[in-house]
Amino acid sequence: MQRSIFSRYLSITMAIIFLSFVMLGGAMMVFFGQYWRGEKKELLTQNASSISAMASQFLTEKSPGKYELRTDALRGFLSSFSTSIDADIFITDLEGRVLLGSFANSKLEKLEKAPSYYVDQAAAGMYEGRSSLDGLYRDSYYIIGVPVSAPEEGPCVGVVFAATSPATINAMMIEALKIFLLAAVAALAVTFCVVGAFVYRLVKPLRLMSLAARSFGAGDFSLRVPVTREDELGQLAVSFNNMADSLSNSEGMRRSFIANVSHELKTPMTTIAGFIDGILDSTIPKEEQDKYLHIVSDEVKRLSRLVKSMLDLSRIDSGEMKIHPSYFDITHTLVATLLTFEQGIDEKQIEIQGLEEAAPIQVYGDQDLLHQVVYNLVENAVKFTNQGGAIKVLTADSIDRTTVMIENTGPGIASEDLPMVFDRFYKGDKSRSRDKNGMGLGLYLVRTILQLHGGNIQVTSVQGQFCRFEFYLPKPQEAPKLKESQQGGSPRLKEPRAKKPKKTESERSKEDE
Repeated sequence: MQRSIFSRYLSITMAIIFLSFVMLGGAMMVFFGQYWRGEKKELLTQNASSISAMASQFLTEKSPGKYELRTDALRGFLSSFSTSIDADIFITDLEGRVLLGSFANSKLEKLEKAPSYYVDQAAAGMYEGRSSLDGLYRDSYYIIGVPVSAPEEGPCVGVVFAATSPATINAMMIEALKIFLLAAVAALAVTFCVVGAFVYRLVKPLRLMSLAARSFGAGDFSLRVPVTREDELGQLAVSFNNMADSLSNSEGMRRSFIANVSHELKTPMTTIAGFIDGILDSTIPKEEQDKYLHIVSDEVKRLSRLVKSMLDLSRIDSGEMKIHPSYFDITHTLVATLLTFEQGIDEKQIEIQGLEEAAPIQVYGDQDLLHQVVYNLVENAVKFTNQGGAIKVLTADSIDRTTVMIENTGPGIASEDLPMVFDRFYKGDKSRSRDKNGMGLGLYLVRTILQLHGGNIQVTSVQGQFCRFEFYLPKPQEAPKLKESQQGGSPRLKEPRAKKPKKTESERSKEDE
């Protein structure tokens, strides 16, 4: 079963917090145990030392090296100490016989004799450890033993033992553990709610993106992810929505492109088929066949241009479009292209301005591709110039570039359409409604071809007045000239490289195929 990011993140976070509480609890219990043992050791040692000092005061020397303990006088003190610290306190001689004892902790009625092993260690200085005193206690007790010395720094004559059961500390540690567990459960519950709400809010945009992505896969590009935050997820949501807008626009352009291509292919093919059939079955008289054959020729050229645009688009997408640069006159290309549209210019009575000032300008680039640039721009200018309007052309040569400007009067382009006129498949039908035959590829190819040459193009328009396209081509870097010799000879220039012969249009078409 696939686990969601929400459950994974929440479970991992809670596991880390739980382990942190376990480690904290373990460390706390260890620290508490050590602290209690230290406190108990100090308490038992102090009380055992006090009883030892008091016992020394109640010793009576019966003979040299023989002492007797006055137990009646010491019994009350011993019982009080034992009860106050909840511990067993008893005094033994060096042979382990219990002389006096109070067993407030273990509740033993009487203890006869302590093992000599523990007595010897205590008499030697001090005993500390956990033991049952060889079975005298049912459980292991924490025991402190200190020596009892005769008065006036006399020899050791006995031992005082103070013992307490670990059950006391165990009970205290259990109570502390209960308090800790209660606090940990409450903290975990609060943490679960807070982290759960945080993680849910964190993954909610991701779920919406997943839902939108599935919708995109089904062809519905209308869903968008709400942007409710300014962090990385908010930026991701903005980028996702931008991607959705781009996909929606691309899908709309794709559908429009398919519809346009279908129409572009169907219309001339229908015209060609109809006129050819009319000629073959003699429906069209012989005296009118030339007229209709010219129409068929125009439609074939139109189909050729369509196929060439689609091939160029394919080569651009695959990165296979290469340029074959050479020097040629861009002004001549501009004039020749205008002559190609002479019939349309005459029909609309368009005035051509600027040719009288145009001088020959050599540019370095692919002549066929740049001819296509000029052709597309002039075709658009003729198509959208108003009846009796004007087309103005201008060429300018500077140090590092050559600039060409083509401007036409007419409806112009709406300001909201200007940023998109160079996008593929885009057609500004709202302001250029007479463009019934275009596919939205011409200006995209124009810009791409110019960028391949290192140049670019820009558009300026005032709706209802004019539209101006202006592009530039950079000049190739020339080899530096040598200085003139001191004898006054002419400067020597680096010989230009031999130019490759330019391929014909038919050869280029065969390569495209």
